[in-house]
Formats: sequence, C-alpha cells, structure tokens
Amino acid sequence: MKSLFFLLGCLQLLAAAGAVYKRWLPNTNFETASNWDEGRVPCAGDVIHFDRDKVVSVFVKSPHPVKDMYLPLNGEFILASGAGFAAFDGSWDPGCDSGSAARFGDAEGFAWFDPALWQTAASPGELQQGGRIFAVDEERVPCQYDDVIFQPETSFRVNVDSSRGMIHLRSISLMGQTFSSTAALAEYLRGPSAPLQFHGNGTFQVSGAGCPDKSGCVCGNAQDGHRICAALLGAAGRPCPAPACRSPLRPLGHCCGVCGATVCLEFTPDFDLRKYRDRLVQAFLSLPKYAGVQMAISKVHKAQTFLGVALRSSAPVIQIVLIDDQTGSRTGTAAEQMAADIMSDIAQHGEALGISSSKMEVATGSIFSGQTGISTSRRILTGTVVGLLFGLLLLGGMLLLYRRGMLRGTQTGDPQMSLPRLWAARLPRPWGRAQGLASPEPASSKGFDNPMFDMPMDTTEPPGAASGEDARQEMALKDNQIFYLNPLYDESEVDV
Repeated sequence: MKSLFFLLGCLQLLAAAGAVYKRWLPNTNFETASNWDEGRVPCAGDVIHFDRDKVVSVFVKSPHPVKDMYLPLNGEFILASGAGFAAFDGSWDPGCDSGSAARFGDAEGFAWFDPALWQTAASPGELQQGGRIFAVDEERVPCQYDDVIFQPETSFRVNVDSSRGMIHLRSISLMGQTFSSTAALAEYLRGPSAPLQFHGNGTFQVSGAGCPDKSGCVCGNAQDGHRICAALLGAAGRPCPAPACRSPLRPLGHCCGVCGATVCLEFTPDFDLRKYRDRLVQAFLSLPKYAGVQMAISKVHKAQTFLGVALRSSAPVIQIVLIDDQTGSRTGTAAEQMAADIMSDIAQHGEALGISSSKMEVATGSIFSGQTGISTSRRILTGTVVGLLFGLLLLGGMLLLYRRGMLRGTQTGDPQMSLPRLWAARLPRPWGRAQGLASPEPASSKGFDNPMFDMPMDTTEPPGAASGEDARQEMALKDNQIFYLNPLYDESEVDV
C-alpha cells in the first residue's frame, strides 16, 4: 500500500512535468526572524537599524511599536492591511530588553542562480517534499519552460546577473500577480518596486508556452553553470564532498561527482520523455528492491566526439542519473542494478520506445567499479567508422608513396593490364632474377644503392655478357625508368 501511494505521488509529479513550478524561498519580510542579526523580530524597546546604503524592500504584515528606527536611503515598506509602525509609549513589554539594537540582514547576496534558494513544486500550492525524483544542479534553478512563483504577501531582493543576459521563463508570479507574456511583465518592471526587488544585468523573457517537443526540452542554464556551482560551493570554490567510490561520475549539469550509475540515450522522433518516465517509475523505481534509489531524467546537450576527440558541436540526449542510499563497498550497487535492468529493457523494447542507442556508466564502492556498456548499434557504428578511417589512411599512404616517387606505374601501351602488373616498387631485384642487368651510372639520378648490402660492383663485363638483343632490351627499360623489376613477372613480359 505504501508503494502504491508513492507511485501515485510520483505520477502526479510527472503529470505536471510539462509545467514545473519553481518557488523562491528567501524573503525580506519584517516578521521573518532569520532576517535579523539576533535571529528574532525586533520588539518595542529595540533600536532598529537598516543599513544606510543598502537597497531593500520590506513587507510588513502586522503593526509594530517602535522606539527608534534608522532607515536606508533607498528602500520601501509594503504594508499589509492593518500593518504599520507606531511610536513606543514606554510601556512594559515582556521579554524585550530595553535599548537592544536590532539590525536587518543584508539581502544583496541572494542570487537567482543559487539552487539552494529554490524549491520545486508539483502545483502552485503544493511543494515537492524530497521524494525519489531529483534534478541535477542546473535544473534546480528555473528552466526556460518553468513557472516561477514568488509567494504573495512577501518581499524579496534577487541578484539576476546572468551570462546570457536574458532569463527565459514560461510565467512568473510577483506579489500575487501572474505574468505570462513579456509585455505584461515589462509594465510591472517599470514600476517603483521592481528595481528594489531585482538587481543585476539579467532581464526576463516570458513566453507563456510550455515545452513543444514530446522528447523534452533542455533546461537552458548551461551558460550559467559556473554561477550555479559557485553558489553551491561558495565564492572561494571549496571542493566537492569526497564521494565513497572510485572515479565518481560527473553527470551533465551537475556540479560534483556522484556514486551510482548514468544511462545516456539517443532517441528517434518517436521518443516521448513523459511516457518513458512513467515507464521507469512503474517498472523499476516503485519496486521494493529499489526503495533507496533516486532518479533524475531530462534532456541535455552532450558534446559530440569523434574517436575520443571532442568536437565543437553538441547533440541532445536523454540523461538518466541513479543514486542510492547504500554505504561502504555497496555504495551505488542498487543504482547499478537498476541501470542494468533499464539497459536490458532497452535491448528488448528500445526500438518501440524510440530509443536508438544507449550507454551505461557505473561508479560504485566496489573495486570492480567503472564498467561501461555500449549498445550494439553504437558498436556497429564505431566499427564502421574505424574501418572507413583505416581505408582512407591506407589510400592516403599509397598516394603519398606515389607522389614521393617510391611507387611508379610502368609505361605500357596495354590499358587492360591488371593492377599488379601496372605497379612496380622501386626495390632491389632478387639475386636469382638479376640476369645481368647493368648497374646505373654513379652520376645518374635514376637509381640508388641498397644500403642493406655493401657489395662491390664489378664494372668489367663477365664472360657470356648480354647479346645485342639483351642490350637493346636493357636500354629500352632504362628509357622507361624501370631499374628494378617486379620479381612476380618476367622481364620478357615488359612491352618495349
């Protein structure tokens, strides 16, 4: 029964996958205790300080007696119905030490690209509390087709510095108003409150439309990935937590290495991301043996490589990240088993699901960690490419030898002569086939000595020297620039 409730909860989240809500968590409300340096809301006897040079927007929900208050040069109070400030009349206030200083915190450090400041919601009124489905770090920040919610009756201040300069959203809710077009939002941003709520070089573009591709859409935060990781790891760039496995995996869009498994899918136009997520939840993630496994699945852009060399282009792929709650040498083993089950399912049903190829990578606490599995189609493609490359290298090598003069064609009048007879390498003739060929003259550039054999050349004509006919054949061969004959063919076959 517990598994059924979990499954229904996951399916409810997945049904809203086309319209994910991201809710901003911090606020600058007067009644929020964490906004004050002493961790409590100021009382009547306190002296309230707002930094003189800090820009701030503060929402006030209730009335407050004030003994003394120092205000910033640029800021605003947004008062709810019945809220406000009144002069302290000196009456006794239990629990309030007279004369204490209460200083409002610095809101300048809250950045849009800090994943810790956002929470994913399945609907505008319901937050996703943990769960078995998570997102890589880049996707914890609002993506280009997400709905963003700043809770009503709250004030805030957000740094929207961006490498892109433009932040794309589906919609954004501010002070109880929802904006689903750039024109409507622009009117709000021209108002007095917007400059106090947003600062930085980023601007918003709101489309009002969800992801148009059934195979999913990339988040679009890759260019600001360094900002996301800097926010998570601190401006000083503190190291990632040490993983409990050797050679941890680094999923695309994630700041630190993880133990577990990743499955990368290439897909066809028939692939449906939402339906495939439903399949993984129902067939695998809901099983009792995978109770400790968490899964992230989304479309990402992966750099193209050729024989291990990264190219400038990239291609969209589906990335599945699996982690588990195992410890020690068993870290990542449950995730590995689930990834293996997914690969087996793809081998049987991948074509019907619109999956053209898949690749699995594993990093566990086991000493046998780091296995990689590639689908059959990818192995065939790799073999074909390697074969073509080898053929091109061989052809290029023959062309190079030909151009350098180490491979020459015989001058023959027979156009039908076979290839072995058309080509003769300029190599020394075997001793048994020498048959009295004269050596080239030393000053001539029409030959070379064999450095492997330092044998003196006899310049005297031996008894039984070549007849006049043999001499004519020899001269004809010299005219054709053939000094060493192919041992596979008799020189008598050469057309003079």
